[in-house]
Amino acid sequence: MNKNTTTLVASLLVLGMSLTGCKDANKKTDSANENSSSEEQMEKTVYASDVIPFFDKWKLILGDGSNAGIANNFENKDFFYTVNEGGENWVVFKAPNGGDTHGTSNNTRTELAQTKKWFPKTADDKLTATLKVMNVSATGDARVAATHAVVVGQIHSADAFENEPLKIFYKKYPGQTKGSVFWHYEINTAGDDNAKRWDYSNAVWGNDFSVVGTGENTYPAEPEDGIALGEEFSYEVVVKDGIMTLKFTSEGHETKTFTKNLLESEYATKASIPEQTRKLFFPIGQDGVEREEAYTGEGCFFKLGAYNQTNGKSPDVNKNWCSGAETHGGDIKKQYADGNYVEVWFKTASISVSDAAVSNEGYFTKND
Repeated sequence: MNKNTTTLVASLLVLGMSLTGCKDANKKTDSANENSSSEEQMEKTVYASDVIPFFDKWKLILGDGSNAGIANNFENKDFFYTVNEGGENWVVFKAPNGGDTHGTSNNTRTELAQTKKWFPKTADDKLTATLKVMNVSATGDARVAATHAVVVGQIHSADAFENEPLKIFYKKYPGQTKGSVFWHYEINTAGDDNAKRWDYSNAVWGNDFSVVGTGENTYPAEPEDGIALGEEFSYEVVVKDGIMTLKFTSEGHETKTFTKNLLESEYATKASIPEQTRKLFFPIGQDGVEREEAYTGEGCFFKLGAYNQTNGKSPDVNKNWCSGAETHGGDIKKQYADGNYVEVWFKTASISVSDAAVSNEGYFTKND
């Protein structure tokens, strides 16, 4: 090999090594870009626990009946996620009319349940929330009191019959602009038979639970002082020394407050049962009385989210709670496509719990 040939070979080898080095460098750069893009995508995800940082105090049930547990850094695009509207982040709770449900309930929910229970007599506990309801079921029998409604906050008993001293509802009929906000007290039934329990409904803005349609698709008049879909309102629930105090606020609406004794019943005799109950619940055999001490001695816990009150069961089963609504056989996508679901957005929420609160082993309630 002459000198010129040797020089040419050496040059080619150097050029090959240089090209290989460039390719390796490009691979490293591409890999770095991919990693950077992935990291940026992760940074863009805003979780519910970023918006309302209290999720270590709750467990989450989703609209398919599954238990998501403690929901820090968690999302599910079908049921539980965040949206940004006008620069504000909201936590979305969504649940169809039909599908797998939690416990023995007929209704789906995407809902938080407090992990500690407290006792009304010694309680000093508080739950607050600011929210707006974005959708309620498009179908359902208007004669059924629960139709087109969603529960957005609760107090639930973890013991005995596991009844509910508080349920906060929003309800709006199709074609109407304004809906109603009302709250329920469920009696803690005396004796061993809880089948005769009933709720008493209190109107906040608009109507109470008992105002229903005269036909399957014939609705009562729209409430003049009601709340529209997408309109913000807030609730504050305080239980201290056995007294439950409720406060409801919304811009442009009168602030409403209520109190209820959770330790002494006002419904312990047949004569004390209100006319609303006689009209709504007596015809279906729910005519019990409450034990005199009400919820004394029972552990209670807060719940928050979207508990759909509209279901596909026939009104012949129960004319107050069985809506006969469209469920598409439990197909969630079809229900979401034609408005047969509930959707509630929460902007803020807070919880404070007294030192006396204990672990809530009754989280998986039988009757809920």
